[in-house]
Amino acid sequence: MDSPVRQPPLTLFERIWNAHEVRPGLIAIDRVMLHERTGAVALRSLAEARRKIVNPPHVFAVMDHIVDTRPGRGDSTTMPGGEAFITTMREAARAAGITLFDVNSPDQGITHVISPELGIVLPGLTLVAPDSHTGTQGAFGALAWGIGSSEAEHALATGTLRRERPRTMCVRVEGRLAAGVTPKDLALHLISTHGARGGEGMAVEFAGSAIAALDMEGRMTLANMATEFGAFAALIAPDEATFAWLEGRRYAPAGLRWKQAVEAWRTLRSDDGARFDREIHLDACEVAPMVSWGTSPQHSLPISGLVPTALQAGLDASTHARALAYMGLSPGQPLAGLPITGAFIGSCTNSRLSDLRRAAAIVRGRKVAPGVSKALVVPGSQAVKRAAEAEGLDRLFTDAGFEWRESGCSLCFFAGGESFGPQQRVISSTNRNFESRQGPGTRTHIASPEVVAASALAGAIADPRAHG
Repeated sequence: MDSPVRQPPLTLFERIWNAHEVRPGLIAIDRVMLHERTGAVALRSLAEARRKIVNPPHVFAVMDHIVDTRPGRGDSTTMPGGEAFITTMREAARAAGITLFDVNSPDQGITHVISPELGIVLPGLTLVAPDSHTGTQGAFGALAWGIGSSEAEHALATGTLRRERPRTMCVRVEGRLAAGVTPKDLALHLISTHGARGGEGMAVEFAGSAIAALDMEGRMTLANMATEFGAFAALIAPDEATFAWLEGRRYAPAGLRWKQAVEAWRTLRSDDGARFDREIHLDACEVAPMVSWGTSPQHSLPISGLVPTALQAGLDASTHARALAYMGLSPGQPLAGLPITGAFIGSCTNSRLSDLRRAAAIVRGRKVAPGVSKALVVPGSQAVKRAAEAEGLDRLFTDAGFEWRESGCSLCFFAGGESFGPQQRVISSTNRNFESRQGPGTRTHIASPEVVAASALAGAIADPRAHG
């Protein structure tokens, strides 16, 4: 009798990909998320072509990118040109029969925040959205990636997407992050060390003892920032923390189906001996609170660092000079102590309840510095907002001088509405510090919510560990 053929060891990515590969280059898609800025285009184009959505119960539409976040917002937006996006999304979603989380829905929020908190994303699923930070949801052991509006139309109509199998990477992080050091700092450490193209086009799995020690919200932050590492997708193997977080969520399985699902999800891991195209090993103990100095997340250093020379930064002279000119900095300047005029806590990277709790603990009983003219906290969802208010976090922030907002993407990016202003230096918990990302000419330094909170109090970039 012939011996059974042994399967080679598989990575987590290969396990999910193989289960969804209809044929080489064609992948089945389990969930589609849409937001009003890009998803409305896909829905309208689909309707004009007289095509129907193949699986409406598995498609979800969200109003998040261009909604107003000031208190008392209506059901549209004051953002120039934004009303058409919202109206189109609302009408198209209703016509298509898909679930819509509208502007004033109690479930409204940022796409990558509400999908996990509602249990839309689940381990082992494929999920796509026309948004670059869709990979955030890979923190749950799903294969999630960002697509364009035309690809969204294809996924809606066929339940599949054409996609060549990407290469794989494992980022293994051992040890534990020190007190006051966060997953955001770990992400910026990785990107600054290995470059904004270090994981370009790859399915990147985060593994190791330091990753297992993270809570789910920390894992989401890390997976979110993999986009700034150039990754196609980010994955973290599901474990007991994942299952505990998802149990009881609205769209998660229940009863016997829950038990069966968890049994299946426990197989979603990389086998011993599984091979990746590239591996990176990091020591969590070496990570410090980070802050960006230039116009890419790659341009980041420990908060105690000095603005680097082109050679120190590993950049060509013209790129380095342009970044410094835009940011109004010179080599050798300390990052700590740089005066700021604005502070922002929010975005799909750092707007969850644990982010707000940690920042609120720093500002408790203190005041935003007089030179900081605009300081905002924007919860990632209405559910986060309600939970924070139940704990009194909103009062801690407003007593300190922060504005407390409704949920949405807000000042994570500039789309013709509110901005911080030209040459204003801002500390922000967002994921991108590109030129004019938070308004024409605004100079953005990205960091953790703790660094943002401490800096707002100091009126200058500050180490949160000094604020106890």
